[in-house]
Amino acid sequence: MDYISLTLTDMVLASTLILINGGLSIALGLGLERTLFINSVRMLLQLTAIGFVLKFIFAQTSPFWTLGLAMIMIGFAGHEILARQSNRLAGYKAYGLGTAVLLVVGFVCTAFAMGALVQPDPWYTPRYVLPILGMVIGNTMTGIGLGMETLTSSVKREQAVIEGRLAIGEPRFIALKGHIKQAMRSGMMPIINAMAASGIISLPGMMTGQILSGVDPIDASKYQLMIMFLIAGGTALGTTGGVFGTALLLTDDRHRLRLERLRSAE
Repeated sequence: MDYISLTLTDMVLASTLILINGGLSIALGLGLERTLFINSVRMLLQLTAIGFVLKFIFAQTSPFWTLGLAMIMIGFAGHEILARQSNRLAGYKAYGLGTAVLLVVGFVCTAFAMGALVQPDPWYTPRYVLPILGMVIGNTMTGIGLGMETLTSSVKREQAVIEGRLAIGEPRFIALKGHIKQAMRSGMMPIINAMAASGIISLPGMMTGQILSGVDPIDASKYQLMIMFLIAGGTALGTTGGVFGTALLLTDDRHRLRLERLRSAE
């Protein structure tokens, strides 16, 4: 079965559905129409550009091109984590923590998928490496961002209580235990909800794309299961690293709370 190629006219027709969002924003006074327009144009440019870039990289089948694009993806994902924080760590640490966690998690999950599951030849085949890496870091980014945001907000809100517990001699991770658990739940909940809805309520993106391109639905479901397990594992590892790293940076070796290291996003 061959897939049906979409024309430019099809794309223009599909884009008119965005007018519904804009119309609702204007009618209800939400003030989202400008943001909606900017993000729609941004999405259009990004997806069009990455389509040409991937076509070029797929034709090269080079580990250097694959690694280069992977690092760019991780770098931008680290910036997105930073952009989602209303209270962020000052200096390079705000960007460095999220990016470092994504780098480790992305490498571990993708290497596991390539070496133990898919096993393409060669192992660095970009057609497999880059989509899998993108789905893992995209979802892990959400978990890390939510976890870090929840932790910083709750710690700032409960500053007096935490400092009181630290003052009576509790170690920092004990004093922050409840806040860390809350942040971990917040970061992991999106993937848990997605797993619960997959197959019954929705057909996830990868499975839908493969079915539309003519892949057998059974094979498509196998790939989707693999991706969901990778995303779940990556999100758990990433959220843990992001939350505990943030807790570590919000305190010092003398187990004192250091909220002066936070900066409110403008």
